[in-house]
Amino acid sequence: MGKTTWKPGTFVYPIPAILVSCGDHEDNHNLITIAWTGTICTDPAMTYISIRPDRHSYEIIKRTKEFVINLTTEDLAYATDYCGVKSGRDLDKFKEMKLTKEKATKVKAPMIKESPVNIECRVENIVPLGSHHMFTAKVLAVNVDEKYLDEKNKFHLNQAKPITYCHGHYYGLKKSLGHFGFSVAKKKKKRKK
Repeated sequence: MGKTTWKPGTFVYPIPAILVSCGDHEDNHNLITIAWTGTICTDPAMTYISIRPDRHSYEIIKRTKEFVINLTTEDLAYATDYCGVKSGRDLDKFKEMKLTKEKATKVKAPMIKESPVNIECRVENIVPLGSHHMFTAKVLAVNVDEKYLDEKNKFHLNQAKPITYCHGHYYGLKKSLGHFGFSVAKKKKKRKK
């Protein structure tokens, strides 16, 4: 069998399914589900999110110039979907999904307590790209749930059961296939007893 060619489209899957929290006051706190996100740079630490200009959170983030990326888990899958199809213009998503607001350390936007990782961000640029505008941002702080830290302070996100998004569906991660560099790592010799 060969390959079929399709028209240009977004086909880099799977991708993260995250909840972005925004707002600088209790009256305008909101959540939006984002799949268009990722790392831009490690030094300085930078990320991006892309949002349609007609979304309620777009104007909030454009005005405040800050947001929090909250990683999602299997336990947060329902809330992740809900916050992507319901508008904050019509209801309080934190309240509807029974999510706990937690004070961030560097920005006014709240964090989601139930999320294992909260990444506080300050907008550097807004790039109009067409259907979505990309908010590039500096990472100001990363907050991790201590229950996923081992005795050596190593963080185990896999234990939180993170989810991804792929072709309209949410998926959990099953098992590690190797660590960075495993393809070139020297094999350990078995000790003789």
